[in-house]
Amino acid sequence: MNDFFTQSAAWHEKIGQIYALLERVKISEEQSADVLHLRKTSRILSIGSTTAIEGNRLSLSQVRDVINGKPVLGPPKDIKEVQNAYTAYELIPQLDAYSVDDFLAAHRHITSELINEAGRFRTASVFVVNGKGDILHSGADFNDVPTLISELFAWGKESDAHPLIKSSAMHFMIEHIHPFRDGNGRIGRLWQTLVLTKWNALFEWMPVETIIYNNQAKYYEALQRSHNNAGKVDCAPFIDFMLDVLENTMYKYIDTATTTVAIENTELSANDIVKLGVKLGVKLSVNQIEVLKLILSNNYITIKEMAEKIKISETAIQNNLAKLKTAGIIVRIGSDKSGYWNVIE
Repeated sequence: MNDFFTQSAAWHEKIGQIYALLERVKISEEQSADVLHLRKTSRILSIGSTTAIEGNRLSLSQVRDVINGKPVLGPPKDIKEVQNAYTAYELIPQLDAYSVDDFLAAHRHITSELINEAGRFRTASVFVVNGKGDILHSGADFNDVPTLISELFAWGKESDAHPLIKSSAMHFMIEHIHPFRDGNGRIGRLWQTLVLTKWNALFEWMPVETIIYNNQAKYYEALQRSHNNAGKVDCAPFIDFMLDVLENTMYKYIDTATTTVAIENTELSANDIVKLGVKLGVKLSVNQIEVLKLILSNNYITIKEMAEKIKISETAIQNNLAKLKTAGIIVRIGSDKSGYWNVIE
């Protein structure tokens, strides 16, 4: 398999910036109040985001509870997706980034009890469509999938491309080949993290998926731009995008480490602080904080239930929700009757 991207001179500068940030990440971990908690928080962010990209409806707080083995009221499929993703990410130290057998085993964990072909290459054609039903991309012929993946992994093992470039290219090609009936996005993102972790262990804890989740439109645009009109592949646009994502992920990790140190005496939990993210700069009232904590615990909670728990009127709850929506901290998904709340980072 030949290289499937056009080299860019700008990548060298970006790689240099990432090297500098890695040193800052290392220092931030050393200064963190609790590095194990920091890493667990980042893993929760990764799991919550990689499943949310595929439509999972659990809130970050619910994802945390699932991972911690607590009972969660939510769709069984969504709960199982989170459990499976967490199991797969916990296997990162044991996986060989260039082993097809390990690739299939990781997919089996990701899709266990969700699809019939868990851990097996697909045996039918697939198409990637947008919300309107338009076909964006058709996967490779299913008869060619085993050979294409073997060639891709052989290329990855032998290529002298920088791991930051190689991991992004492999991520793209997994999505391009689309080797499985389902779970291609989750395995592609996991595999980039795996390739990077084998290069530098700090990447095991980077919530790369969270930055992708916050930039989904650009993510899919970069995937599309890496195919020309003739259907040929040049994934340089996707590599450009992922280098920016990796840089921003490290900034987020450093910020999370700093926040972990700063919040030891606050009433909000560390996970709540992380979820609120940059929105912590907005001045929040005591009741607004309580509303947010309830939503993080159960994003299907009703106004009546919030009023009963906080012991204020339903009108007061509605006023606080309106202020939080105006500030861009929360958004209502779906109808007032059957929808749910999302806290926006």
